[in-house]
Amino acid sequence: MTGAGMDGGLRERVPSPGPIRPYHFPEVARIRLEGGLELRLVHTPSLPVATAMLVMRFGESALSPDEAGLAVLAADSLEGGTELRSAGELAHALDGIGASWGAATGWDSTTVAVSCLPDHLGEAMPLLAEMVRRPSFDEEEFARHRARQQAAASQRLMDPASMAVDRFAHTLYGRGGLYGRPLTGTPEAIGALTADAAARLVGRFYGPADAALVLVGDLERSEAVALAESAWGGWEREAVPVPDAAPPLRAGERSVHVVNRPGSVQSEIRVGHVGIRRAVEDYLPLIVFNLVLGGSFSSRLNLNLRERRGLTYGVRSSFAARRAAGPFSVSTAVETASTESAVVEIVREIEAMATDGPTTDEVDAATSYLAGVFPLRLQSAGQIASRVAGSFIHDLPEGYNRSYRDRVREVTREEAAQSARRHLHPDGLCTVVVGDAEAVGSQLEGLGMGEVAVHEAAGL
Repeated sequence: MTGAGMDGGLRERVPSPGPIRPYHFPEVARIRLEGGLELRLVHTPSLPVATAMLVMRFGESALSPDEAGLAVLAADSLEGGTELRSAGELAHALDGIGASWGAATGWDSTTVAVSCLPDHLGEAMPLLAEMVRRPSFDEEEFARHRARQQAAASQRLMDPASMAVDRFAHTLYGRGGLYGRPLTGTPEAIGALTADAAARLVGRFYGPADAALVLVGDLERSEAVALAESAWGGWEREAVPVPDAAPPLRAGERSVHVVNRPGSVQSEIRVGHVGIRRAVEDYLPLIVFNLVLGGSFSSRLNLNLRERRGLTYGVRSSFAARRAAGPFSVSTAVETASTESAVVEIVREIEAMATDGPTTDEVDAATSYLAGVFPLRLQSAGQIASRVAGSFIHDLPEGYNRSYRDRVREVTREEAAQSARRHLHPDGLCTVVVGDAEAVGSQLEGLGMGEVAVHEAAGL
């Protein structure tokens, strides 16, 4: 039977959205441990797994260019053993209680976490503290992690999408500027990093003064505090304060750059400019207008380039909101012959959003979507812990997550339009294309967006 025969043609009409289901972000208790470390405790009796996450306001942005990649490498190498256990003994201890662990370093932060059943947290928490407070940085283990990071960095030099990201960042911020290099460093820089340098980095920056322990799980307050105190209460190391990143300068005019890959049948495209700090007051209106512009499958950019013109499988816009102004970028990949058309349409959509902003219907759809997916992204202890950690990293006010849904639904069309006018700068767009320069150069020169600079891929 056809759909029309079964339901009388009702499937021809798009179903209207139902009401948004209620959701309340769990309360976050803040407790100061002995030694100064802040505990952020979230009681989640409905979740079967608990997560303990140490978050530090320290990342790659605190390091000089000749140390590039060291913060990432040091965090990843924490599993290489401690002063009390070898790498194998540490792995055996974690596996024995069914615990998983992970470390992540970005520009602004480093997090190290373990997840396990709540009954095993009493064994997992000391292991987490041991990794952070007493890493050994065994030479052989460190070399293994360094080789893996170096191989990944080498692979970036051959991947067109990564090449586009790196050239775009370099063009916006400069080789020695903040965010102007790959987060994990270049192959050459990584190869010069040593275990001693990692140990010195931990001694300089790992400490309780600018850190928090996020604990999410089915644990009563007294039990959770006792576990945290036993593992972290005596941690009194005074870490070197991480300086605030200086805001980078915004380019004053448009520029076009081509990274030459002779014979390439596809162009990787990045269009954008220096964006925002996470601390901007109109962050919620900004994420609303960006969702309309290119932050979702039904965005203007995707409907234009993918659905209407068939130029690409997908296109996205994003603001990398960091403690200093991260990049705003539109990213996509198209056939070489479609490069000019894609860039023209991307610029046109940015200009339209900056001039007129989104419509009322678009804002209503965006705010409903953001409010609706919010609880779907907080279904595990790890997801909740990451959200709480993000609040700590960016100094968000207490109760921010509990009021998020209400506040995002209150964003108006005019607020979103004002935010777009404030944070989109069509006259200062930087366009980077990784592709065949001979084939795309003439296309781009005719756009009137400035002289086309060609860079050889080997020069990256």
